[in-house]
Amino acid sequence: MQRVLHREDAVLVVVDIQERLVPAIHKELYERALKNLKIAVEAAGILGLPVLLTEQYPKGLGRTVPEVLKALEGKNHHLLSKVTFSCARDEGFLAALSATARRQVILLGMETHVCVYQTSVDLLNAGYEVFVLDDAVSSRFPHNYQSGLASLRDAGAVVVSTETAVFQLVKVAATPEFKKISSLLR
Repeated sequence: MQRVLHREDAVLVVVDIQERLVPAIHKELYERALKNLKIAVEAAGILGLPVLLTEQYPKGLGRTVPEVLKALEGKNHHLLSKVTFSCARDEGFLAALSATARRQVILLGMETHVCVYQTSVDLLNAGYEVFVLDDAVSSRFPHNYQSGLASLRDAGAVVVSTETAVFQLVKVAATPEFKKISSLLR
């Protein structure tokens, strides 16, 4: 059975896109991820999805980069700091996720093979459906990115492109939401 996203049951989770981590990330992977993050965040705003934003040990890795914070301006989002690699091992994150009452988690961020992977596995084990946006995650090295995506698929996460996820959430073309979202994808 193929799993499909439903806007009334989905939450967007932006993982650890921070000032001191970004310079170490593979440049092309990061640029593509940032472009698609902006699309995903804008679509989440249009469709009314809550957004959880995490920061891994901000004292050491800095705060979320300004481009991401700017994309989140005016959106329904919640910022959470953590020290665990997996978001799902942090009580504050679990409480915020539970408060959304949603069971589908769309993940994007850094790094594919560490925090995104560990979060996915823990959420899958807790009974959530996990969707990872393959063009909105990144790592320091392409091999780790590719290995992370393979491991995510093996673990049971649904790995899709941002555009695939957005169109699953929209479902119908003849709506004002579709017109707004389709303009993001040009």
